[in-house]
Amino acid sequence: MNNHVTVLEIDGSALKHNLHHFKKQLHPTTKILAVVKAFGYGSDGVQIARFLADKVDYFAVAYAHEGIALREAGIKAPILVLHPQIPNLLAIVNYCLEPNLYNFKIFNAFLKVATQTALQEYPIHIKLNTGLNRLGFCTKDVPTLLAQLKETKQLKVQSLFSHLAVSEEIKEQAFTNQQISTFSESAQQFQAGLGYKPILHILNTSGVINYPKAQFDMVRIGIGLYGFGNDEKETNQLKNTHNLKSIISQIHNIEPKESVGYNRAFIADKKTKTATIPIGHADGISRKLGNGIGHVLINGQKATIIGNVCMDMIMVDITTIDCAEVDEVIVFNSQEMIQEIADATATIPYETLTAISQRVQKKLKS
Repeated sequence: MNNHVTVLEIDGSALKHNLHHFKKQLHPTTKILAVVKAFGYGSDGVQIARFLADKVDYFAVAYAHEGIALREAGIKAPILVLHPQIPNLLAIVNYCLEPNLYNFKIFNAFLKVATQTALQEYPIHIKLNTGLNRLGFCTKDVPTLLAQLKETKQLKVQSLFSHLAVSEEIKEQAFTNQQISTFSESAQQFQAGLGYKPILHILNTSGVINYPKAQFDMVRIGIGLYGFGNDEKETNQLKNTHNLKSIISQIHNIEPKESVGYNRAFIADKKTKTATIPIGHADGISRKLGNGIGHVLINGQKATIIGNVCMDMIMVDITTIDCAEVDEVIVFNSQEMIQEIADATATIPYETLTAISQRVQKKLKS
């Protein structure tokens, strides 16, 4: 049992609001794939999937063990494994997960597993590289791939998809439109070659916002579920889902010239009152937030982080704040605070959220 007093509260009503926000922008027949990889973007993939199980059509995870965790938690919806590894292909079959096959090596490896286990029309997903140059078959590979698919009854293409590289950048519309056009042409080639139509999808969160005409049959919603759009205006229409809270463990009265924390990084120039909070860089608080850069909220007031961030703790200045030991501490509870942390650490909200350690307690409140 996790009894860490630092807790990440997941706001179910905000999650539902965000899902509905994107649903309103889709055609009635467009399916929704909820991305719950990386522990639901730093929260809890199992709790998120349970909450969304009757609200979406598909789930996606990055790796097989994430999908296995969902199955063991009772999730019955189809689960796409975006980056399957060859050693895990049999486990993928055993847990009825659906692999993304992105090159001939993994395609042939999975076909071998399918043959050995006597599978028939097992659902697979084929990823095309249309410009991100990360994973995916090249368009020139399509004829050879189709020829192999026609020769096997073990596999069935459940979906054909690709990934946009710069869907959030309006200035890159030409590049994105070319990706969409390339994907569309390959999709037609696949449909003609297979004799049936797989589910087609290319849009991520930003794609839904900026390229609604390219919905095809399904869209993938990731960061948007958790409260972030591709710009401030869009984010303001969403609600924050991640609320990170802790408590005050101890209060100290620091005299002038006394130091606080490792390396004596903070030395008081006047009488100072500090609070020690049980959350540190092992919980996802970047060391870059130390020494006056970051802050938390205590009783609605900003308390600046002083000294170096420790592995398990931070110390904050509460000289002007009326508070006591065991009082609640807000690390973040809004998109604005998350963005401030991301900016202060020279990163993006994705990293700020997914950095939250698994030792932090996670609670979904519906």
